[in-house]
Amino acid sequence: MKKILVPIDFSKTSEYASKIAAKIATKTNATVYLIHLIEVPKGVIDMTASSKFSIPESMLYLRKIREKILHFKNTFFSKDTHVEYLIKLLTPFEGIQKYADKIDADLIIMGSKGHSELEEMIIGSNTEKVTRNSKRPVIVIKQDSGKFKLKNLVFASNFKEENKEVFGKFVDFASIFESKIHLLKVNTPANFHGTSETKQKIKDFIADFNLPKHKINIYSDTSVEKGILNFSNDINADLIALSTHGRTGLAHLFTGSVTKSLSKNALKPMLTIKV
Repeated sequence: MKKILVPIDFSKTSEYASKIAAKIATKTNATVYLIHLIEVPKGVIDMTASSKFSIPESMLYLRKIREKILHFKNTFFSKDTHVEYLIKLLTPFEGIQKYADKIDADLIIMGSKGHSELEEMIIGSNTEKVTRNSKRPVIVIKQDSGKFKLKNLVFASNFKEENKEVFGKFVDFASIFESKIHLLKVNTPANFHGTSETKQKIKDFIADFNLPKHKINIYSDTSVEKGILNFSNDINADLIALSTHGRTGLAHLFTGSVTKSLSKNALKPMLTIKV
């Protein structure tokens, strides 16, 4: 892991994402790339006589943004961490995708404020769009994680064959931090499988991997999302990992609705990796 991309908008969730990026970069000696995307009126870019913005005003605005980024960099990253930054006049989703491809980022870390049902219907979520479409692993942060250590990681799955490639990437990530992996299958009244049968399915799933410390967990709850959240809280997990699929919303775990609900309610950091 050598390149970490962190989109920032100077919000509190951007600060939380930057704190975690700083800790991961220190552990992996990675370079952090801060990117600020600006969706601006046409006049800022189109410097014509009819523009509402003059060239001096536009330059002053961009200079102010640069000063804010430098302050952000100096506040959340040590002098030992190599940090680069960029300002782009693009929509957040387009800008993040393009720049991640340009630098060949190994990981994207971004904050998420979340949206109300109405806001989601109208504008959607940039974070959800990125996690749904990104070819790269994405960590989503909603609150300050304090002492972020990545000791206990939850990999919640249905443990089907299609998730093996994702699991391999997750194992590589966990190995960097010498984390303990908690393999989680949630049983619900509507979709219940016996413990012995489920454990054997998970053992078959992980047989081809050289796993670090790990534990198989079968957890019963009224719904999959509640099971993941409750189990993660029970063990004080540092991060929840899910596989994602571009066609089904934020995560391809059991159903789109389950993981969409989880993304709204989970306050722990979430790592998503695309199938």
